[in-house]
Amino acid sequence: MAEDDQVNREVVVHYLLTEGYQTVEARDGVAALRQAREGADLAILDLGLPVIDGLNVIRSLRSERNMLPIIVLSARVDEVDRVVAFEAGADDYVPKPFLPREVVCRVRSLLRRAAPETLRSDRTSRVGPLEIDEAALELRVQGTRVDLRPREFALVALLATHPGVAMPRRQLIEHVWGADYDGDERTVDGHIARIRRQLAHYPEVTCRIESIYGYGYKFALA
Repeated sequence: MAEDDQVNREVVVHYLLTEGYQTVEARDGVAALRQAREGADLAILDLGLPVIDGLNVIRSLRSERNMLPIIVLSARVDEVDRVVAFEAGADDYVPKPFLPREVVCRVRSLLRRAAPETLRSDRTSRVGPLEIDEAALELRVQGTRVDLRPREFALVALLATHPGVAMPRRQLIEHVWGADYDGDERTVDGHIARIRRQLAHYPEVTCRIESIYGYGYKFALA
């Protein structure tokens, strides 16, 4: 929750905590960027943040292919400001003054979109040393949870449960981000790169995600 107005920040955080969400707070754009890069699941940003404003926080994250869901809170109610925020990469826009319960509802909605319901089931799959728990949205190696974000889990789960099948970026986008996603398909590359880095911590994992130049990816068993 990145907001320099202490009252607004504390009100939203209170409602989020009441709904069971864990929160971290930022009072300026530098802190917001740092926390987003450290692995938050969603960001709520005021556009008028000091040091680095909210728009530049969004632009920085999107330039890094970080597709963290972002809700903008702003006193700027002009239609142009909304358009600029969405063009920068915001996922939702809530004008001030706002209803805290509405913000919580929008958080819940965006997190559902970030972790598609099609992946939520009671089924656990095993692929080599990998255990894919679709109910918990967890990838585990010999019982140890791999640190993945919801979209990263969705990607590796789709690929690993179809070993040897080449999947184009567009198919991966539609499955994980949804058919209405109209951003850069290359965002998949950044997520795959982080999945590979996380799996590299486990030498017993010899299966891998292979790149198919100009097309997409496939999961290869050792």
